[in-house]
Amino acid sequence: FATGPRQNNGIFYEIRTYDIKPAKMKEFLELANKHFHLRTAHSELVGFWYTDLGALNKVLHIWKYDNFAHRTAVRHALANDKDWQGKFISVVLPMMEKQHNEVAYLVPWCQLGKPPKEGGVYEWVTFQMKPGGPALWGEAFRAAINAHINTGYTRLIGVFHTEYGLLNRVHVLWWNESPDHRAAGRHSAHEDARVVAAVRDSVRFLESQQNVLLVPVQCSPLK
Repeated sequence: FATGPRQNNGIFYEIRTYDIKPAKMKEFLELANKHFHLRTAHSELVGFWYTDLGALNKVLHIWKYDNFAHRTAVRHALANDKDWQGKFISVVLPMMEKQHNEVAYLVPWCQLGKPPKEGGVYEWVTFQMKPGGPALWGEAFRAAINAHINTGYTRLIGVFHTEYGLLNRVHVLWWNESPDHRAAGRHSAHEDARVVAAVRDSVRFLESQQNVLLVPVQCSPLK
């Protein structure tokens, strides 16, 4: 994945996850919706969500950068943006318990997608694969993803392969009309022989898997 054409053009995505104090989650989201335009004035926000199932009191946002020099320039500008620092950062820092970030590339066979309409939910699935990289497990993993796409019950938004953070990690972002629509689709997929065969081949290389249900915040471009 990491030697495909999308890495060569320099574009990468920073995935940032914040743990918010439970008593401060509502206030944090209100401040984000009010002031996040100050942040998006500096660089492109792909999406911004809070967790609803699989994890609680977390927010996840994805940023797009042209290259590492672009990110460095943006971070420098943010540090000197008095409105951003004063109206948002200084206020929300005491609300946070932990911050985590990763840098990832879109896999070469995936373009960043959009949902067919607003109002659905997103599923963020993290696969920790065995060491060895895509040369070892890439084709089997791709076949498993495509098998789920072909069932038609879900929409693929993006597949991200980490470059900084835990390596051999792949994040897959799906969109569904509702949690119930997703559940019904999953049950149907589990009875599809093509899906079962593709997943069985891929899990040979899997060390762990985690998924969370995400709800987009008001200021998220992906809703």
